[in-house]
Amino acid sequence: ALTTYIYLFARLYPCGECAAHFQALLKSFPPQVSSRKAAEMWGCHVHNQVNRRLKKVEFDCARVGEAYDCGCGEEGKEEGGEEKGEEKKMMMKKKKKKKGEKDGDEDIRVEVERMG
Repeated sequence: ALTTYIYLFARLYPCGECAAHFQALLKSFPPQVSSRKAAEMWGCHVHNQVNRRLKKVEFDCARVGEAYDCGCGEEGKEEGGEEKGEEKKMMMKKKKKKKGEKDGDEDIRVEVERMG
């Protein structure tokens, strides 16, 4: 299902030029979806291909797990039932408020920052 989603996403991406680039990347680097970790590393690698093309700083793929809270329920819980990602989310909201960003911008900004 994830592989199908990735190929459909590449076809439906709003920016036509970006969609074409993504489709070319998929030919060179087919989706790796044998596990969550494989998909995570593949996604980071492909995103870094884009960063290289755009001459942007590459994201350290070894840190993807630190930078992204998957919201996977029990996996993300610490002792006492608190979510590990909740503190991180609150800090991001505080930073956002300092920068004067609107609430709807958070998810997009977090994703962009996460991948560099």
